[in-house]
Amino acid sequence: MIFSIYRILAGVFIVLFCVQSSQAFTLKIATLSPEGSMWMEKMREGADQVTKQTHNRVVFKFYPGGVMGNDSAVLRKIRIGQLHGGAVVGGSLSQFFPANQLYAQPMKFKSLEEIDYVRKHMDSFIINGLDNAGFVTFGLIGGGFAYIMSQEPIETVENLRSQKVWIPDNDKISQDSIKAFGIAPIPLPIADVRTALQSGLINTVGTSPYGALILQWHTQIKYVTNIPLIYLHAVLAIEKNSFLKISPEDQKIVSQIMTRAMHEIDTQNRLDDIIAIETLKKRGIVFINPSKEARAEWYRVADAASEEMIRSGVLPKKVADRLDALLDEFHSKTKTVSQSQK
Repeated sequence: MIFSIYRILAGVFIVLFCVQSSQAFTLKIATLSPEGSMWMEKMREGADQVTKQTHNRVVFKFYPGGVMGNDSAVLRKIRIGQLHGGAVVGGSLSQFFPANQLYAQPMKFKSLEEIDYVRKHMDSFIINGLDNAGFVTFGLIGGGFAYIMSQEPIETVENLRSQKVWIPDNDKISQDSIKAFGIAPIPLPIADVRTALQSGLINTVGTSPYGALILQWHTQIKYVTNIPLIYLHAVLAIEKNSFLKISPEDQKIVSQIMTRAMHEIDTQNRLDDIIAIETLKKRGIVFINPSKEARAEWYRVADAASEEMIRSGVLPKKVADRLDALLDEFHSKTKTVSQSQK
């Protein structure tokens, strides 16, 4: 009798275990990236591998193409539990971790080689900061340099001040820093920018060459001021408490696979942006190279904007100084190599 009861209880436990194991934890992720884009292809490939390696214990459900709204809307839905995460631009997370904008100091970088050197040392600072702010990420995805793109030629800071300049509506830090240029920007959601360019509400934007093509903004602009404005990055961010509901073993699988997927996107973005620059030129968009004097003024005002980010507490001075030291270190090493090759 007792033996029969044990057998029945054991059977119940087995059934319960099987039922529990068969129930997948679904991570609901939203993004502005359209279906069919390289971003979505890579994320779906990673998600399929996660599902396979966790034996359906973890699955991803994506909401692409902005169907869940812009980054601000996505973050609100994450807070109320409607979503678990999003693939969002770095600036949208500055409300949780302001120093996430470390790379967005205006005109801080002049080359991708500088970016590569600094990122090797500083990406971990941003990733850890976002983790402490409640978001699990899988590495930074570089979006390339944003440039000033306009309907009228802009060579000098004074030229810029007379334009109707767009800025993302959810990026207060950039709104504050751009004031150093003497500009009253026009905040708008990304989804509204193309229409605003067509209507004349704005005539100047800041975005990467690849972004201009994907978003079709290039059809409304004629000029690019050929000085890197800021370095853009994005992340796949999952709300930490949601992520921790996954078993530690499956967390490891998700992290390994999605980190690899984000790295692939990061690498492809670099190639796509280089190609996009040539595409813009072939389509008749003029790249303006400011004079030496005009460049000096751009950098002077940009330095003041960076100082304001530090003064206001957005960027810890110690961290900003570390970035500057890395740039000095890079230039010193580059100079040494160059001299040894002569």
